[in-house]
Amino acid sequence: MLPLARGPARGRGRRRPAGAPCRGLSPPWSPAWICCWALAGCQAAWAGDLPSSSGRPLPPCLEKDYHFEYTECDSSGSRWRVAIPNSAVDCSGLPDPVRGKECTFSCASGEYLEMKNQVCSKCGEGTYSLGSGIKFDEWDELPAGFSNIATFMDTVVGPSDSRPDGCNNSSWIPRGNYIESNRDDCTVSLIYAVHLKKSGYVFFEYQYVDNNIFFEFFIQNDQCQEMDTTADKWVKLTDNGEWGSHSVMLKSGTNILYWRTTGILMGSKAVKPVLVKNITIEGVAYTSECFPCKPGTFSDKPGSFVCQVCPRNTYSEKGAKECIKCDEDSQFSEEGSSECTERPPCTTKDYFQIHTPCDEEGKTQIMYKWIEPKICREDLTDAIRLPPSGEKKDCPPCNPGFYNNGSSSCHPCPPGTFSDGTKECRPCPAGTEPALGFEYKWWNVLPGNMKTSCFNVGNSKCDGMNGWEVAGDHIQSGAGGSDNDYLILNLHIPGFKPPTSVTGAMGTELGRITFVFETLCSADCVLYFMVDINRKSTNVVESWGGTKEKQAYTHIIFKNATFTFTWAFQRTNQGQDNRRFVNDLVKIYSVTATNAVDGVASSCRACALGSEQSGSSCVPCPPGHYIEKETNQCKECPPDTYLSIHQVYGKEACVPCGPGSRSTQDHSVCYSDCFFYHEKENQSLRYDFSTLSSVGSLMNGPSFTSKGTKYFHFFNISLCGHEGKKMALCTNNITDFTVKEMVAGSDDYTNLVGAFVCQSTIIPSESKGFRAALSSQSIILADTFLGVTVETTLQNINIKEDMFPVSPSQIPDVHFFYKSSTTTTSCVNGRSTAVKMRCNPTKPGAGVISVPSKCPAGTCDGCTFYFLWESAEACPLCTEHDFHEIEGACKRGFQTGVQIFQISNDN
Repeated sequence: MLPLARGPARGRGRRRPAGAPCRGLSPPWSPAWICCWALAGCQAAWAGDLPSSSGRPLPPCLEKDYHFEYTECDSSGSRWRVAIPNSAVDCSGLPDPVRGKECTFSCASGEYLEMKNQVCSKCGEGTYSLGSGIKFDEWDELPAGFSNIATFMDTVVGPSDSRPDGCNNSSWIPRGNYIESNRDDCTVSLIYAVHLKKSGYVFFEYQYVDNNIFFEFFIQNDQCQEMDTTADKWVKLTDNGEWGSHSVMLKSGTNILYWRTTGILMGSKAVKPVLVKNITIEGVAYTSECFPCKPGTFSDKPGSFVCQVCPRNTYSEKGAKECIKCDEDSQFSEEGSSECTERPPCTTKDYFQIHTPCDEEGKTQIMYKWIEPKICREDLTDAIRLPPSGEKKDCPPCNPGFYNNGSSSCHPCPPGTFSDGTKECRPCPAGTEPALGFEYKWWNVLPGNMKTSCFNVGNSKCDGMNGWEVAGDHIQSGAGGSDNDYLILNLHIPGFKPPTSVTGAMGTELGRITFVFETLCSADCVLYFMVDINRKSTNVVESWGGTKEKQAYTHIIFKNATFTFTWAFQRTNQGQDNRRFVNDLVKIYSVTATNAVDGVASSCRACALGSEQSGSSCVPCPPGHYIEKETNQCKECPPDTYLSIHQVYGKEACVPCGPGSRSTQDHSVCYSDCFFYHEKENQSLRYDFSTLSSVGSLMNGPSFTSKGTKYFHFFNISLCGHEGKKMALCTNNITDFTVKEMVAGSDDYTNLVGAFVCQSTIIPSESKGFRAALSSQSIILADTFLGVTVETTLQNINIKEDMFPVSPSQIPDVHFFYKSSTTTTSCVNGRSTAVKMRCNPTKPGAGVISVPSKCPAGTCDGCTFYFLWESAEACPLCTEHDFHEIEGACKRGFQTGVQIFQISNDN
């Protein structure tokens, strides 16, 4: 019998039978076993057994009883066309084999190979063909030939039934227009096996915005070996809301395609899954049938290679030549629909209100509008009507730094002037300068440097809509087109620059943005706050889920660059056919940005004047100098104080350093020189921690996630730093695997986190099967030194007595205290750290660092971290009082003396 060729699938509905596992291979769920499993399924689909003949004479075969296929190609590149009986058909007299087209033959797009005569024919109306390709763009269910494999982590010991929470329910999920990856920390592979007659390629579109998931795409051959074309298998990240594309060349023969995702989240927040759509595979050499257009699309011309989408208020069934109109009085349909839907009665969820711009009388009108496109009916008995529009109200005042000058619109104050928004702009008095920035608290019109938009990953319903609407004393999320829309609000600021008088404060803060908001939600809404630096990549800084009471959030700016701040609100991440959560919303009451280079002024602040007052021009003070109130002259801060970055007017701007610390020469920060002195019972103890000042580290764990992923917490501690410079580094090597294309040398989002104390989450390579250990989620636990003391409390940081074992020695422990300026929703005052240095002569050199037994992660609340560092180097230095001299033996007429260390209860 001639060996049959394995060609492409006949249409989308053909389901391939699963193959049996290969024998003698790796244990189940290993990559080799998965490959074999996929390959067996691929081959079994095309190796059908011919029906056995019975003793009775068979009826002659009719054309409907059989179909044609090609044999495998021989060494010369030729093959035969043979007739194959259809399933459950017994007949005799099949057509004889004839020589087939050459193996690399293919038809053009819009054509199929008519096997009876072996000629290319145009697809009929209602169908399409890619020629030598196949395309998967319907994801209502998993298409035939695709399979999901979720793997357990092999780091959990014990039988599988005792594992805390398995991966059986983890899979890629079809979502209509796209397929969505798992959101947990299981490893899940979406697999498709295809046999190509000639070299081709695979192409797909994707969204991949969260680097808490690893996303790989790779290809294996029929020997389950990874193809060399997949050396760059790590798919690049995309920006929020943007679809990226990825294509890889395919060799002829069997190709097993893997889309594999692995969550590395340690339980802090839900991740955003990977989305994939429009998978196209080119190189199957021929297609013997055209694909029918999917419901909601049509093709009205022969020879189509793509189907068109039915417009709104029309529908089509599978294989349609044209779209059928809905009864627009009682029915509606969205773009690309497969049926018409009855229009429901109008409710309060079908309209929204807006405020018109102020008129010349200083009035604004409240207008009510139907959400477009309007799908509800007002003529039904229980329908509501649109409330009357036109009610006039007084306009809110201009925002601070703006004035209306008797007109209906607000204009920014000219340079050098200020206004609170209710009065005309006035020049700043002599000896002062405008405090530039933006303070938006009245929302009659959208400010000029803000814009709003709406997008949806699965449809285009809300394209062109306003994502947010102004509402007087706040701005709120708009209606959108679907409940899972992203409603976007952007604020663009070209740079940040401190006022002239503050340039001498050498702190790292250049400005800050603060906003006051609340969310009112009945579902799983999320508000994202994102930052884009120099228009390179948007990063989520913080997010809030569910209903949140009115609160303020502040983000600090550390570098002068072009910033775009984005607020994105999503009512639910699940696609909904009907509008259930349109009343869920977010309100932002105010947005304040300080030190914006193109800002306006609502007030003036004192500045330093030159020694020769030629006019009232401000001059910058030298580093570490404040402005003396009486003379408005610059004066250096006293020793061991640092200059506040928020206030430089008056001597109180010089803040005393904490205990055991001193200031840098420019009074920018306070630091420890690693020497500490303490008087105890008339005895002076002198400590020298300089040998421990480089960096100490602690690997804490292992711990396991609910899915069984092993991970460690890795801490780096830079006890003293180098004159205030933070020396501890924690890296994120995720970007070695998943990298956005960024400009070389960019330090906007570097993978090095510098601090006094920092933490990384380490996932060992054997836990996920990666080529190296992963270091992720690096966070700063301490970036500001507060002080060093033998006391157990400093600035609300308290080391409780029972936190660590009691020291067997009476030598006092020395405590280093730090804080982090970065606030989070769970740590509203930022994180803080205390390091207890303990003298232990039995632990030489770098000694040993440990965490409290009650808090194995180093923290009990996630905000305050504690460490015990035991070392002989943490013992006080010996002084002359710690020795006594004893008389030695006489040698050659001289008495020798020996100094012996004096052991007491204190040392």
